[in-house]
Amino acid sequence: MESVAAPDTLLSWACVLFTLCMFSTGLSDLRHMQTTRSVNNIQFLPFLTTDVNNLSWLGYGLLKGDKTLIVVNALGALLQTLYMLTYLHYCPRKRTVLLQTAALLGLLLLGYSYFQLLVPDWSSRLRQLGLFCSIFTISMYLSPLADLVKIIQTKSTQCLSFSLTVATFLASASWTLYGFHLRDFYIMVPNIPGILTSLIRLGLFWQYRQVQEKTYSILQT
Repeated sequence: MESVAAPDTLLSWACVLFTLCMFSTGLSDLRHMQTTRSVNNIQFLPFLTTDVNNLSWLGYGLLKGDKTLIVVNALGALLQTLYMLTYLHYCPRKRTVLLQTAALLGLLLLGYSYFQLLVPDWSSRLRQLGLFCSIFTISMYLSPLADLVKIIQTKSTQCLSFSLTVATFLASASWTLYGFHLRDFYIMVPNIPGILTSLIRLGLFWQYRQVQEKTYSILQT
């Protein structure tokens, strides 16, 4: 039993560690907002959508009784809420931010009411919630692909974060293995696009590294 439990524990800790590393990349934005007392060049929507994603997976984890999902997404939701509150504090246009927050949280509340009132069967609730979480996660992983066109046109990866790309790759790979181990396709499938998009980004970092090094050397001279 111990030989079986050891890989399970290791895989769970890998999911927790790499996912929290991915979430903590927002700490640099947090420091920037506190230092400059502004939200220049920082987008609010990624914080909000990630928070909704965390809360959705937290509900799935609670329904399934999965401690790894519960721990990761509870801590992730707390971090994203901290980022959102800091953004709201320094944002000059609070109305837009509050409307976006109210809209997505209202959607989340409607979903919660739907599952509680109209889907009394546990297995059906778990299946439908898992499907919703999967689709939402896939859309989050695929949404930044529009930026790749700009990167290819400018031959610059300055708008990409290398640390976030690596953390996303490791977290997605861990969750894919975790879902495969549990035979839970709602966990496994939506993290495969995370691996693929991270590999594409890493390829762009490698492809355009010489261009950036050349530009840097010209600036130095």
